[in-house]
Amino acid sequence: MGLGGFASLSLPGILRMRAAANAGDATTDKKKSAVIMVWQPGGCSHIDTYDPKPNSGSEYRGPFATIPTAVPGMHFTELLPMQAKIADRFTVLRSMKQTAGGHPAGSMQMLSGDPATRDKPKPKYPDWMSVANYLRSLDGPRANPVPRSVGVNPPTTYTGPAYLGDAYSPFSVTGDPNKPNFSVPNIGLSDLHEVKHLNRRSTLRQNLDNMQRAFDQAGELQALDEFETQAMTLLTNPKTKDAFDLSKEDDATRDRYGRNTWGQQLLLARRLVEAGVEILTSSLRGPLCGRVQNWDDHAVNHNIFDALRFRAQAYDQAVSALIEDIYDRGLDDRVLVVVTGEFGHTPKISYQPSTGAGNGSAAAGTRQPGRDHWPRAFSNIWAGGGIETGRFIGATDKRGEDSIERICSAEDFLATIYHHLGIDGSKVMIKDFNGRPTPIINHGRPIAELMG
Repeated sequence: MGLGGFASLSLPGILRMRAAANAGDATTDKKKSAVIMVWQPGGCSHIDTYDPKPNSGSEYRGPFATIPTAVPGMHFTELLPMQAKIADRFTVLRSMKQTAGGHPAGSMQMLSGDPATRDKPKPKYPDWMSVANYLRSLDGPRANPVPRSVGVNPPTTYTGPAYLGDAYSPFSVTGDPNKPNFSVPNIGLSDLHEVKHLNRRSTLRQNLDNMQRAFDQAGELQALDEFETQAMTLLTNPKTKDAFDLSKEDDATRDRYGRNTWGQQLLLARRLVEAGVEILTSSLRGPLCGRVQNWDDHAVNHNIFDALRFRAQAYDQAVSALIEDIYDRGLDDRVLVVVTGEFGHTPKISYQPSTGAGNGSAAAGTRQPGRDHWPRAFSNIWAGGGIETGRFIGATDKRGEDSIERICSAEDFLATIYHHLGIDGSKVMIKDFNGRPTPIINHGRPIAELMG
């Protein structure tokens, strides 16, 4: 949506984007509930982080010592000392379970509620982010210049709006926010000449379209004004540029999150929800993960223990800073933070030859330890949202192989997020490509212990 593209965007294209108009006024938007989901693509080993099993055999427990947390009786591994110190500010759900062992199907279960266990190339159902964006857009035009839904290096695989259409995808911010020259395109033009130039193009476009309004018997062209107004606001309103501008944060705050990609991603996430973004996703992937740039710690990809050590400091620091800020800045009733991946990893350690050297991986051919996909038991953490914190929910067996107490499904996970956003997942249906009303949740119920 650059200057040229804005002026030349076809009328049918704009009409297809009509649903991008959002809801609420600027004052109300900042008070609306919001969700920040921090996504760990490939899944996080629960045993090596939030659900250690120090008394299991050496073929299961891994090399990491356990450490106490701020919550009596709750222990993490030594990889998470900063989160351990603030564990009273979040809740650990240790009994997640879903039924798909592959990355595509597992991600689709967690993000859209698709019950299928077989992998497929693209989602059949819209992800929760698109659904929430769509449902909140039904209220009417939105005055707040920032987008309702933003992805800061968002999940990009196995997810999407499906039959809702691309209008409900997030405004995507990509790149490394830690770089000195980082900027977000298509927001907050600061050059007065460019703004005037854009206004002239918009006026010309409006005059041309006014000629067609006489033929608009169904009122379809009303969406044109809504979309162009939103686009113009995004491009010209200085508040949008400020919301995305990390230079507005002091050095101490930026240092506290970590001067790296993940730290600055989550700082930007906090900054955006303060500005009125309601649906925020951020994926922790890339070089900070290690050689294969995700959390998929098969032995052929990574030495799992070296890879976890490699990424632990940046992960621990960024997530801790985000959670602390949610409370210290008075956002904890309105903003829910959830950190999760699509599944855990096998409790039993496997060994395979490495396929290549790199961060977290030995030279090709070196036999190294790993853990494989494991949907039967895994952990995620929850903060803010008005929930009771400083505890853990559920349990796994002595080896971490199965969730055995307060088992929660992927649909329960989604129902909990929807509940925080004021959406009753048991009642809402949306028409699919064929016009059939399709529920956004089939069987899941909000997790009572995580309902603020």
